[in-house]
Amino acid sequence: MSGLYLHIPFCQRKCIYCNFYSVAKLELADAFISALALEMKEALQWFPCTKFKSLYLGGGTPTLLSIMQLEKIKMLLDSHFSFTENIEFTIEANPEQLTRSYLQALQKLGVNRLSIGVQSFNNKILSTLRRLHTAEQADKAIRRAAEAGFNNISIDLIYGIAEREADTWRQELQNAFALPITHLSAYSLTVEENTILYQQLRKNKLRPVDDTAALRDYAELQQAIVKAGFRQYEVSNYCKEGYHSRHNSIYWNSTPYLGLGPAAHSFTGTMRRWNLAHLERYISNLQTHNNYWESEQLSPENCYNEYIMLGLRTEKGINLHYIKSNFGAKYYKMLQQQLLDISSTFYQQQDNQIKLTAAGLLLADSIAAALFV
Repeated sequence: MSGLYLHIPFCQRKCIYCNFYSVAKLELADAFISALALEMKEALQWFPCTKFKSLYLGGGTPTLLSIMQLEKIKMLLDSHFSFTENIEFTIEANPEQLTRSYLQALQKLGVNRLSIGVQSFNNKILSTLRRLHTAEQADKAIRRAAEAGFNNISIDLIYGIAEREADTWRQELQNAFALPITHLSAYSLTVEENTILYQQLRKNKLRPVDDTAALRDYAELQQAIVKAGFRQYEVSNYCKEGYHSRHNSIYWNSTPYLGLGPAAHSFTGTMRRWNLAHLERYISNLQTHNNYWESEQLSPENCYNEYIMLGLRTEKGINLHYIKSNFGAKYYKMLQQQLLDISSTFYQQQDNQIKLTAAGLLLADSIAAALFV
């Protein structure tokens, strides 16, 4: 069964590392919601599934919308699609928006999982990243969410920041795991060309991203999750037992998903489709019945490479039987030959399952590339 992602593209300001599409044009929120209604109606014509097991409101900053606006979106979703009884309903949120009244309203809306963009529990680091909240606000927002009855709380943290010392990162992890969280997404700071970070590095306004610091922080993270009773189920994702992200697992398992909103991506199994990363054009093109999306038909080679890339990022790895039955003996034999060139310190094979080791997960993308067709 599929998942539904809705991209809400509004932010108050851009964080230095962010390359996701967002705009500071909240005055267009109502026009955006009206355009969403048109896109939902059209999605019924081409997406192969209308019942979903997960709903994810991402962005941008979805919690910049008022509860009335979120209620209108949920009403539109319910009028066009159906959802399983045990749906995982996630909303991304920033700490500064999570007041008691807002949290209570989110619960009434049906939200049962929060993904809170903390990024750091150090105020100096938060200032460097151009975050609007403080470490104290993040701490209080997480505790407040738990008090409101949310028992599935995920937070994001960024490591590998040149300005952060090892002791600071260690303390931040202690702070994180002392809070009532069930899931952690931790990402190494990367430099994308269309970010403020890229521009600041070019102008020598920041210290370069430090690979040594990233490796050091990753090793510290591995120790911390074991102490906290979390497990790593994907390169950048950790959880308590039973609290993995069902929605994100849809992506990693190559299950079809529908994406709505500007810059959102969809996947049918054989076709990938993505919307314009431009809010005004997205709205106007839907109103005038012009294309607001592009697409590509995936070749068997594309599908195979995606299976390898996504599978190696997870704790399950890739399955040789699956490759043989879904892609053919040619791919099966080719992979076995390619694995001879990969050091055994980076992967392990149990029966027909191939999984990366802790050392291999650090090199997941490059190992996958070596195994591509």
